[in-house]
Amino acid sequence: MRVLITGATGLVGSHLTKLFRKKEIEVNYLTTSKEKIKKINGYHGYFWDPEAGELDPSSLENVDAVIHLAGASIANRWTDSYKKEIIDSRVKSAKLLYESLHNNPNQVKRFISASGIGVYPDSLLKLHTEESDAIDDSFVGEVVERWETAAMEFIDLGINVSIIRLGMILAKEGGALPKLKEPTAFNAGAPLGSGKQWQSWIHIDDIAGIFSFVLENELDGIYNAVAPNPVTNKELVECIAKNMDRSLWLPRIPAFALKLALGEMSKVVMSSQLVSAEKIQNAGYDFKFKNLSKALENLI
Repeated sequence: MRVLITGATGLVGSHLTKLFRKKEIEVNYLTTSKEKIKKINGYHGYFWDPEAGELDPSSLENVDAVIHLAGASIANRWTDSYKKEIIDSRVKSAKLLYESLHNNPNQVKRFISASGIGVYPDSLLKLHTEESDAIDDSFVGEVVERWETAAMEFIDLGINVSIIRLGMILAKEGGALPKLKEPTAFNAGAPLGSGKQWQSWIHIDDIAGIFSFVLENELDGIYNAVAPNPVTNKELVECIAKNMDRSLWLPRIPAFALKLALGEMSKVVMSSQLVSAEKIQNAGYDFKFKNLSKALENLI
């Protein structure tokens, strides 16, 4: 089997590529940096420029599935221009993939797109499943809605579509964990806002595992990629401090301070999404890290 991956050199993409190569699944990848193009056994890079509408059609040769992970980080301050970049990096790139598949001979049978649990409305009480059709009234909700709409269009090409909604990613080298560890290292960690908001987290190994599972088991539709046991923000911060052998003595960081520091992006850290992992578990996926304490022991 051969897959084409966008965003292959990012956090999720690099872990997924490593897993695929272990499983002897061949990887083509698209990059906007010609310096990152490599051609070694089972791992071939190709240039693309979604802004200019350029994609090397040879990247599609003998490819069975496309995995779309590319997208500008939402962890930067949301100026109007950067908001446009966040959306365009997901939607324009998907459109270019669609046009390339439409216009060039290929054998692609499946399109798997990353997405996010930020689509679910902010709530301290509601358990969100993939069946929910409510969309959070926020910029993140808009981003996810447009991202998933672009992915679903591939059905028109006779291609099966899978969408994987990512929770808060915990990894050593990226995602939320390094940012959460920084203040804790100086005994300055504290819950954010009320600390009661739900954090539906997932270990990076399980992110890669779910993408691989969806591909190999030919699963269609939307799947949440979150661990089975979400925690509150307060529990998350306390567990990180415990694993780092640090104390928490500061009071919680109030919402207004976060708004001053982060602007509209504070919505991301203040939102509460209690998200179910039941659908992917019922499909047969067995999580490597079900509990936060074990995940943090592995990562810290």
